[in-house]
Amino acid sequence: MTSRPGLLKLLSLALGLALTVPLALAQDYPTRPIRLVVPFPAGGATDLLARAISQKLSAQLGQQVVVDNKAGAGGSLGSAEAAKAAPDGYTLLIATSSTHSIGPHLNAKLSYKVDQDFTPVAHVANAANVVLVPPSLPVKDIRELIALAKSKPGQLNYASSGNGTIVHLTSESFKSQAGVFITHIPYRGTALAIPDLVAGNVQLLFDSIVSGMPHVKDGRLKALAVTGKARSPLAPELPTVSESGLPGFESVTWFGIYAPKGLAPALVARLNNEFNTALKSAEVRERLARLGAEPVSDASPAQFAAMVKADSERWGRLIRERKITVE
Repeated sequence: MTSRPGLLKLLSLALGLALTVPLALAQDYPTRPIRLVVPFPAGGATDLLARAISQKLSAQLGQQVVVDNKAGAGGSLGSAEAAKAAPDGYTLLIATSSTHSIGPHLNAKLSYKVDQDFTPVAHVANAANVVLVPPSLPVKDIRELIALAKSKPGQLNYASSGNGTIVHLTSESFKSQAGVFITHIPYRGTALAIPDLVAGNVQLLFDSIVSGMPHVKDGRLKALAVTGKARSPLAPELPTVSESGLPGFESVTWFGIYAPKGLAPALVARLNNEFNTALKSAEVRERLARLGAEPVSDASPAQFAAMVKADSERWGRLIRERKITVE
């Protein structure tokens, strides 16, 4: 029979072994290529952002980080596939507001639960939108836009990239906070809405800075403000919505990295550090800036999880209040 001191010694050794094995695995990691699942088509903002970061990460880790596009069902197909992968650090997912903050409130049949089937790793970037109106609209800032909308309830139209998208929800959030009634006209992507916006058939669009500003520079549209917390380096002359007539208003699309549920804490810490390091490099920051995205290089996994929780609660509340559904 083992004595009490002997038993304590064995337990101490077992605990020490349990702690050192994951650390050793994290130090040796990775020993083969890593798959970064992008749940949207190639060429889109999420894909381009993933490729910009993965190139730097590959150089840091000494192993290829391979971008794997698994598009479909608003990002839920790729997200579900990543959730079912082994929690070994060799399958990661780049998620967005759409997949992890908004989608769960609009689709009760999702095969994954954000807070149960994923391990938060890193918050990598935020992207704001620009408020676009046609040149013919007699407004020069957000205050005048709100005043015009209040004087013509239901007579102004806003375009979106479809029901339940971040553009739709941002527009509804604007309407709610401003206390105005503007009619929703959904399109299959904001690019398809631009001709109608230029023609004045719709009067408002919250679009990506990258895709929207070229139409402003060639005089086809007017930009009133950006939706982020601070001004965008891509259009520093534009005020934020908050500072130009609607205090406290903010809407950004976030991008973040998840692993499947059960990833060892040591690997989570290692990956978080690697992503944050990559995001601090001038090369990655410049590439993300050209995409209209602001790098986030100092968030812990816990801070990332808390941000997503708060963002999800915000959009969920709006979806319920505005009775937003998708067909």
